[in-house]
Amino acid sequence: MPPVTYAEVKEGQEVPVFVRVTDFMHWNRYAAVNDEFVYIHMDDEMGRKVGQKAAFGMGNLQVSYLHNMLRDWIGDDGMIKKFSCQFRSMNFKNDKITARGKVLKKYEQGGEKLVDLDVWTENQASQQLCPAKATVALAK
Repeated sequence: MPPVTYAEVKEGQEVPVFVRVTDFMHWNRYAAVNDEFVYIHMDDEMGRKVGQKAAFGMGNLQVSYLHNMLRDWIGDDGMIKKFSCQFRSMNFKNDKITARGKVLKKYEQGGEKLVDLDVWTENQASQQLCPAKATVALAK
């Protein structure tokens, strides 16, 4: 899919989704790259010891799903200028995580073509896990 252009962006528009079924394989890859081998993310018993039903996914992995969605939409020449999120709910093995986004506003400022968005991850039950705000700069 080619990157979106500023002329194509409409307020209220939804961003194409990024979907991933999470499992230990994805968690281990993420942990290896980020040196984040934390037992609550790797061992079901440890997850239960901290009050969860099992081991649970890393919050920052959900951030990476949101970044993947935005990068796919804006392309290599676009830039994520601002990003903030809240970790509200856990994700567990084999959850289907969908990163979604909706355009709030588009505007030009300081010579840049900017877009403000609401973005979030949700599980297969449409429960929001990680609501976030982002501002991106488009290349065209």
